[in-house]
Amino acid sequence: MINRNAAAGRVHGFTLIEVLVVLMIMGLFVGLVSAIVRPDDRGLLRVEAERLAQLLDLAAAESRLAGKSIAWTADGPGYRFWRMTGDAEASAEGSAQWTEMRDSDLLRARTLPQGMMISGLQVEDTRALGAMRLEFSPYSPALSFSIEMSLGAARYAVAASPIGEVRVVPGEEISSGANDAIFALR
Repeated sequence: MINRNAAAGRVHGFTLIEVLVVLMIMGLFVGLVSAIVRPDDRGLLRVEAERLAQLLDLAAAESRLAGKSIAWTADGPGYRFWRMTGDAEASAEGSAQWTEMRDSDLLRARTLPQGMMISGLQVEDTRALGAMRLEFSPYSPALSFSIEMSLGAARYAVAASPIGEVRVVPGEEISSGANDAIFALR
């Protein structure tokens, strides 16, 4: 025979502590996943700055290989690349024209993520006033430049040395002086 009193004393279920432990583990897991899925402003800005540095390096190399000048322009929340049409003689006469590069998957117009912007350009120790424009000529030496990018409080710069080396520099290391000083530190 089954003892009814013994069976009635056993209750199946979870205690309050077990439920709280499971909820705490689930909360930690959700917090970890959301932190991994959405990077912070600094990480997102670093990725975009690295992309811009690689594209500028590619534009300079393509300019030298193709024998045509390539320009980069920025309007704050985005940037685009341009190619000079015509030959070198037309360029000297001023009749050459710039056309936006639409035939390249890499050197195409890009829009930065919301809130991110290109906040400044400095070429050869001179801050660009007005339109931000950088030209890569196949026959001229490499320019020293610094392009400042920002997202919220985070800042990075894409800096190039006179020998053509392009790097991403954190905002704390951006100086108002020459880009050579930045490269000497690294």
